[in-house]
Amino acid sequence: MGLLDRLAPRRPGADLAPPIAPSPDDPVFATKALRKFLAGLTSHASPVVLDLGPVVGSNVSFFGEQLGCKIFVEDLFADIDRHVREGKSDRLPEFLKGRLQQASGSVDGVLCWDVLDYLDKAAAHVLAAELTRVLGADGALLGFFGTSHSPVVRYTKYIVVDEVTLKYRAYPAVRGRQVVFANRDIIRLFPELRVSDSFLLQNNVREIVFKKHS
Repeated sequence: MGLLDRLAPRRPGADLAPPIAPSPDDPVFATKALRKFLAGLTSHASPVVLDLGPVVGSNVSFFGEQLGCKIFVEDLFADIDRHVREGKSDRLPEFLKGRLQQASGSVDGVLCWDVLDYLDKAAAHVLAAELTRVLGADGALLGFFGTSHSPVVRYTKYIVVDEVTLKYRAYPAVRGRQVVFANRDIIRLFPELRVSDSFLLQNNVREIVFKKHS
């Protein structure tokens, strides 16, 4: 059984979202990058994983059992929504600069999901720099990137079924995707990381695993 040291946003007093159980109505998609991400963390003893999405109880169990990891959940999608509702979208870069309280080099794996698609380029670069900062040597970052614009305003909870299968669950968002990053722009977001694996899936999602040099 995996070790779960903490399952909550690090901000004092923040509410913990209830676990999300998979629904038989959730669409199912293959994932090629998740297995690569997991393989990159197996050499770490009790790795520390940072999850940037909402709390998904079954995901916590999966990563705990697969990796014996400590996991921190920092729901940046909720932060984006709050800034948009309050008319403070222009302050997101400044906010993201100090959002993550993890020490530099203290994280072995980052589940970025598709949060960067919901930021403008300035905010995305700030967040990418912060993720690079907290990621330790030989650490891995898993990111999803849309390859086309979508008029649909929603977020997606990625629910792990197994290492090659995900369920996608849509949930309400205040604003939609802001940027479609070209491959060269994705690489420029993480100049200190290298692309370990990249897959373009049939559902127009690009999955990328980045690694940090030792």
